[in-house]
Amino acid sequence: MGYPPAMNPTPDFDLDAVRRRIPILATHVPMNACSQAPQSEPAREAAEAYLTSWATAGMDWDRWMAEVDAARAEFAALVGGAPGDVAVATSVSQATASIASGLDFTGRRFRVVVSGAEFPTVSHVWLAQERFGAEVVTVPTRNGTVTLQAYEEAVTDRTLVVSAALAWYQNGAVQDVGAIAEVAHRQGALLYVDAYQALGSRPFDAPSSGADFVASGNLKFLMGIPGIAFVWVRPDLASKLHPAVTGWFGRREPFAFDAGRLDWADGARRLDLGTPPILEAYVARAGMAWLREIGLDAVGAWTGALGAHLAERAAELGLEILEPVDPARRTPTTAFACADGHAVEEALRRRGIIASARGPAVRLAPHFYNTLDDVDRAVEALAEVLA
Repeated sequence: MGYPPAMNPTPDFDLDAVRRRIPILATHVPMNACSQAPQSEPAREAAEAYLTSWATAGMDWDRWMAEVDAARAEFAALVGGAPGDVAVATSVSQATASIASGLDFTGRRFRVVVSGAEFPTVSHVWLAQERFGAEVVTVPTRNGTVTLQAYEEAVTDRTLVVSAALAWYQNGAVQDVGAIAEVAHRQGALLYVDAYQALGSRPFDAPSSGADFVASGNLKFLMGIPGIAFVWVRPDLASKLHPAVTGWFGRREPFAFDAGRLDWADGARRLDLGTPPILEAYVARAGMAWLREIGLDAVGAWTGALGAHLAERAAELGLEILEPVDPARRTPTTAFACADGHAVEEALRRRGIIASARGPAVRLAPHFYNTLDDVDRAVEALAEVLA
């Protein structure tokens, strides 16, 4: 479930050195890692490396494609997989659509069980498959989470795939992927996991998780920018996928320029589409490499400590945390009830705090670069705004 809070009040890495590499920390307290990572020096240097290459070489496809593959390999290392088991996408929406288009809903298995904790884009993709024979069943959230019993009741021998986010975007509630995988596989179904709201805030090993697909973009806890995502595919499953959402980079030999032949690249690369997002790959690789250099165990321990401190201070100030309240059951993301999340977000920004609104809630999501003082300042500002 959730990553246990650290017992040590200081992180196992040089926090001051980390903070010096994030310029906005000189003027603001970013507490919105669940929505957008702050710009870091590694990310900016990577973007400038691409721009320099473009400016000086004009066109350097070999180098650019090597950088895309380096980003693919970095994501693979982050989730414990192999580069050949990872596809490059432009968004989780596109990654999900590519996978869905490779599944057959016309046989005896046609049901898609979707958790109520999915980000809307994922649910929309599965709903769009109903025109191709899918039957979408949504498992509702209760008390801020989805129970395992609810999955057990919804998954049958007619289920083709279960879609269960690693964490709910609304409140950061973490789902037990291993337990859900057991429910799905017991009935012969596949498990798709959108890890976007958690990956980078804690360790996650895709091969041992039980998931069949794990997708994530990079602009949140992975310290990247919009426009790129990755999806890990269980190795023995990839060859069975023949997606209708495809492109020339999904071919075995894309630079053969054979328009009359629909062959398939080996492994998850068959899910690649058109020309990949090159600038975004530079930045994505830099962000993931920085996290792995610091160590995801250390990052997870510190974000756990920050989340626990946030909950404690919020309770002291009488703020209402949306379920789950226990920081061990969620990511660093903590959601607070309010009448108008957007208005609260704007009021906090005027006080130098960057938060993230979601309807009748505002979220505070510290990351490895934040301090306990940052948390205090953000929670106290929130209490002042809500008062």
